[in-house]
Amino acid sequence: MDAAARERVLAELHRDVALRQQGYRERALKLFPHVCARCGRAFEGRRLRELTVHHRDHNHDNNPPDGSNWELLCLYCHDHEHEGNLMAGLGAQAGGEGAAPGTFSPFENLDSLLKNGAPPEAGRPGEKP
Repeated sequence: MDAAARERVLAELHRDVALRQQGYRERALKLFPHVCARCGRAFEGRRLRELTVHHRDHNHDNNPPDGSNWELLCLYCHDHEHEGNLMAGLGAQAGGEGAAPGTFSPFENLDSLLKNGAPPEAGRPGEKP
């Protein structure tokens, strides 16, 4: 690689770093302590990449300068947060992909089964085995 090509690549790298630092993740990391807002685990060094920015209103375009729509969550808590929204049917409303949640409830008639002393049947409630 000649000197001119190396300078060009370095200039691109510096520009990319500057753009990233202006992004909401870098701003959130400057505003908030590096702690997951759900589980309380602290992150530093290389593990800092496991800390993500969660948009409270699920709108990734809503990035106020004070960070009021953000919270830092670890990868696991962030996944759990979005899983809960998909299960509640919010995924499609929030712009996420996914179909409406299913209507099957595995514990639907559990109270009546336990009160009657009936043995649990295989399959869905109301289905004949």
